[in-house]
Amino acid sequence: MELRSNNHSVFAIHFHLILVVKYRKKVINDEISERLKGIFENIQGNYNIALEEMNFDLDHVHILFRSEPNSNISKFINAYKSASSRLIKKEYPSIRSRLYKEAFWSQSFCLISTGGANIEAIKKYIESQGE
Repeated sequence: MELRSNNHSVFAIHFHLILVVKYRKKVINDEISERLKGIFENIQGNYNIALEEMNFDLDHVHILFRSEPNSNISKFINAYKSASSRLIKKEYPSIRSRLYKEAFWSQSFCLISTGGANIEAIKKYIESQGE
């Protein structure tokens, strides 16, 4: 595990983000996926976030990214969804007709922390402190 640091902390924070196209419309291909990745990379620095891995299916994307303790994950996700939706519809006008009311992403998303240890091991470690 690679630890990162800033002035006051040492950390390794990773998340798995899943974004789904509204009504699971099958509009993502290799070209769209590369553009979505580029948009992510363009805005990630403003939120202390870094892309680790990204892949897609026709109707959703999986993104593994790391963050810092001061990252505002929710604001980043909203900014990314907004920017990517706007730019994809502008740059690929043929997609607009395949979307429901021109909404690209579903309002919902799935965000999973990817800690290395399982929860039970952490609980036992914390319980054993001070013994």
